[in-house]
Amino acid sequence: MVSKRLGTGQGGRRKFLAVIDETPECARAAAYAARRAKASGGAAVLLYVIDPGDFAQWLGVEKIMRAEATEEAETRLARVTDEIREAVGLEPETLVREGRTVDEIRDLIENDREIAILVLAASDSSQGPGPLVSAVAGSGSAFPIPVTVVPATLTDEDIESLC
Repeated sequence: MVSKRLGTGQGGRRKFLAVIDETPECARAAAYAARRAKASGGAAVLLYVIDPGDFAQWLGVEKIMRAEATEEAETRLARVTDEIREAVGLEPETLVREGRTVDEIRDLIENDREIAILVLAASDSSQGPGPLVSAVAGSGSAFPIPVTVVPATLTDEDIESLC
């Protein structure tokens, strides 16, 4: 059971959560989340999740690999944040977490009652929309808040006109 959302009537502000990773389409989700946040007087939250499974087989160098993964996550978030700041004029909140992406999203939604919309971007690949969109669409994996799926082919102008 997810906690009740904290709406603007209760002193909260609507937050749009976008998941950032190394896929090219995640920038579309971030752009949409930032523009919707600005248009509605809300905020954008960018989440990067590091998969801990990447470190399990390398016990001797686990600490180094974890530090490198964290640095890579922070670099990617900084790049996307700079793009949003320049294009939208909004300063997003950024978070780096370690765990299973779906679990970390659920945990963040549970703990931040202002997060009201999850924004994902679908890949334009012939192999499907991507693992995260597929997980959300699968039975039992639904999130307790609305999910907006942005096509990877939308331009900034397209997104601007939608927001």
